[in-house]
Amino acid sequence: MKKISALAAVAMTAALMSSVACGSENTDAAPATCSTLDPAENWYGDNKERIARFVSENGRCGAAASGPAPLALFDWDNTVVKNDVGVATFYWMLANDKVLQPVGRDWATVGAHLTPAATAALAAACGDAAPDTPLRTSTDAACADELISVADNAETTTGKAAFANYDHRLISPGYALVVQLMRGYTEAQIIEFARSARQQNLAAAEGTEQVVGTTEVDGYVRYYSQIKDLIEVLRDNGFDVRIVSASAEPVVRVWAEELGITGDKVMGVPLLADKGVYTGHLPGCGDKGIDQVITYIDGKRCRINEQVFGVRGAAAFRQLPADRRAAFAAGDSDTDVVFVGDATGLRLVINRNKTELMCNAYGADDGKWVVNPMFIAPKSRKSEPYPCASAGFTASDGTGQPLRRPDGTVVPDQQDRVFR
Repeated sequence: MKKISALAAVAMTAALMSSVACGSENTDAAPATCSTLDPAENWYGDNKERIARFVSENGRCGAAASGPAPLALFDWDNTVVKNDVGVATFYWMLANDKVLQPVGRDWATVGAHLTPAATAALAAACGDAAPDTPLRTSTDAACADELISVADNAETTTGKAAFANYDHRLISPGYALVVQLMRGYTEAQIIEFARSARQQNLAAAEGTEQVVGTTEVDGYVRYYSQIKDLIEVLRDNGFDVRIVSASAEPVVRVWAEELGITGDKVMGVPLLADKGVYTGHLPGCGDKGIDQVITYIDGKRCRINEQVFGVRGAAAFRQLPADRRAAFAAGDSDTDVVFVGDATGLRLVINRNKTELMCNAYGADDGKWVVNPMFIAPKSRKSEPYPCASAGFTASDGTGQPLRRPDGTVVPDQQDRVFR
């Protein structure tokens, strides 16, 4: 298909906003032809044909020629791009001394679910700098290593549990901590951090790793050209395309600009602010309060239902009727399983060997799931079956339980079938 610049795409989005807003009438006259997926882009098996057929049948050259614009939802990290833009910004902040010392060196004020072992480890590793001054993580390897271990591995460098007392279907405390460490800055400052991290990660060669502290971590990010093409085609066909991510909302907005997706179409993890400065606290959703929920598993559904469909209270966590759900959704991880499963038309899964998501995708019999290997450095085939019948569902307490279909039957264990 003919490509357009990001700037032109932004302008196009603004021009179409009233016609393609979710639930609004798609009053644009159907064009003589609607764009289709680029034949040069490589997809697995017949996935491209299945997606193209869905778009043509449900876009404004099909069912949506008049009537509501169909909603298309995408996770961001490892779905639209290879690697994680929130974590990339976190590593950049550590490498550039942007994480600030908590008041009283009390790390419990930064992460609501940190264990005493984790707060003690962070206090010991990160020294006694004055409150709200930068920690010298570019040179203080012990502090950088402890922060990375807690955020990425949910344990201290000595192997002690870093988080406790949280609902495993509402929040990943490690994901939350990466966002909470942006405390003390304005949104404009975080946006500049994200732009710098983006420039660094796009300039790095594919496959690059970097050392932060003494820890080797990912050092590059790439947009998936296939997903960029898909998003452009969906928007050209009248879909209301939005992002729902567990990364910091200002960071995802920066990266989404490349695709012409405006900030009001990005649902990430927001931070509460006091006089324009982020406090490190995270707003609630539905009937859950501050620091208890982010855009993660059930929390993604809650944010979508609140922001897109105007549902409030406990009802925001419940599945809406089919006519108030997305037509298309795409994700790569267990954090995406609920909102992807809510899609009524087609559900695209990027296979990263994540148990609950893959059990849902492989165990379904409705023909709506499309599984594709990662477009860059795909995972090898999972050698053992996914334990769907015993641990295919993550309960609120973090334990694995049998995954059940809507009719109550248990999904049997599934072999990995889509890989390169």
